[in-house]
Amino acid sequence: MGSFKSTLSDRQAIGAFAAGCVAVTLGVLAHLPMFAMARSMHYRLAGMAMDNTMLVGMGLIVLGTFVAAYGLLPRNVSAQRAQAAQIVVAAPEDAHLGLAHWGLMAVLTVALVIDVMKPASLGFTVPGMISEYGVPKKTVSLVPFFALAGTVTGSVLWGWIADVYGRKASILLSAVMFVGTSICGAMPSLAWNIAMCFMMGAAAGGMLPVTYALLAEMMPSRHRGWSLVLVGGLGAVGGYFAASGLSALLQPIFGWRILWLANLPTGLTLVLLGALIPESAKFLLARGRVAEAEAVMRRFGAKARRASLASEESRRGSHVLVGFQLYGKLAALSICALSWGLINFGLLLWLPADLVAKGYSVGVSSRLLAESALIAFPTVFLAALLYSRWSTKWALTAMIALTLAGLLLVLRLELAGGGSPVLPVALLIVGTNGIIAIVLPYTAESFPLRVRGRATGWVAACTKGGGLLAQGLTISGIILSMGTSSLLVMVPTALSLVLVAWFGRETRGRDLRDLDGDQS
Repeated sequence: MGSFKSTLSDRQAIGAFAAGCVAVTLGVLAHLPMFAMARSMHYRLAGMAMDNTMLVGMGLIVLGTFVAAYGLLPRNVSAQRAQAAQIVVAAPEDAHLGLAHWGLMAVLTVALVIDVMKPASLGFTVPGMISEYGVPKKTVSLVPFFALAGTVTGSVLWGWIADVYGRKASILLSAVMFVGTSICGAMPSLAWNIAMCFMMGAAAGGMLPVTYALLAEMMPSRHRGWSLVLVGGLGAVGGYFAASGLSALLQPIFGWRILWLANLPTGLTLVLLGALIPESAKFLLARGRVAEAEAVMRRFGAKARRASLASEESRRGSHVLVGFQLYGKLAALSICALSWGLINFGLLLWLPADLVAKGYSVGVSSRLLAESALIAFPTVFLAALLYSRWSTKWALTAMIALTLAGLLLVLRLELAGGGSPVLPVALLIVGTNGIIAIVLPYTAESFPLRVRGRATGWVAACTKGGGLLAQGLTISGIILSMGTSSLLVMVPTALSLVLVAWFGRETRGRDLRDLDGDQS
């Protein structure tokens, strides 16, 4: 419990956070009896009325979330935010990469796996929801649509939460929300599923940017690029593999609802992992907890300085985003992110239902996708190696090319009318996970200081925007085959390949302060 003191300021706050976690957990457990009673109906709950125990459980979840948030909220927020704005924490270029850094990378990778598997599970629940609720695909598409709307909301909201609560605290609050949204697996109506998925998306939306922020403050600068790519890539591939693996193992026995109920143990695991995640030294210093901040900085070889000094060092030319090259760079990365969203939250979400429609069982289709994710797993290390040792620009370009190859093979699979989907899906997963692992770090390393945050935030929003566009097409009743969808997505993917190759600039080994004078 002592490790929580780096996030929670006193015993009362610790007690509030613990009480909130217990209340949320009890609220979820109150929904399990109805799920268990539906065993004889293969866990189909559609049309059943919620009993008083479930209603009380929902109240406990809402109350527990607010109590946990209160426990995490620091005191004197305004003063601490102002103080934090004046502090820059970073590890020196030549800092030693020690056990603490590797441990942090491992913990944050597991946290991202848990985070990514939530939205990744959406595609595996769609066939079961269509069958149980007896509604068309376009109606069920409201579930991933609102989940993605939640991630857009979360991407904006979680940045503010991370600034107010701290990096670690925002991860813990996200974990508590994950636990609460597991009741989606016991909701008897589609409307409640939609509402819970919005909450799940809001919790998941900001995890990746917060992870990048925490790593950036802890990792030595010469190791920052490859570590961000490796953690992000392993989290993305691992999350998709976990979702497809759980679907293959559990869905044939318990039905689609078990994928939501899995949020209970995985969310609690994330809460417990919080004990191993250090709070940012920046926020500890802002809260006057100097001794704890110094202990964290000693472990990670980091140093703190005033923002005014950092600004003075980079005063040689910090400019707003102007110039054809910089606008072209932003357009290239935005289209790349949009294409990723169309594939990850469109094609890959529709694929399980498409395989079932072609005659594959849910278990077989899930196993095929799990095998594809397993094939993609080693390539994350290759992406990190290429990014850090070969070229940041061409590593991203290569991942876009792999994605384009995967789309071509999906189109060929549709036109041929048969064959195994393992290789096409493996290439898509390799390419898309490589893109999402690289595109945000590369964006952050490609723009001047004063627009870096806005540019990175915009590109991150484009990844969700592609998904919203894909699901909006389905909701509007526009039904496209996988072949047609692949063909249409090829257009922005190919365009992003050309634009990144044209406008992208090499950032490997470059002092980011040089960008502040780069207007070409």
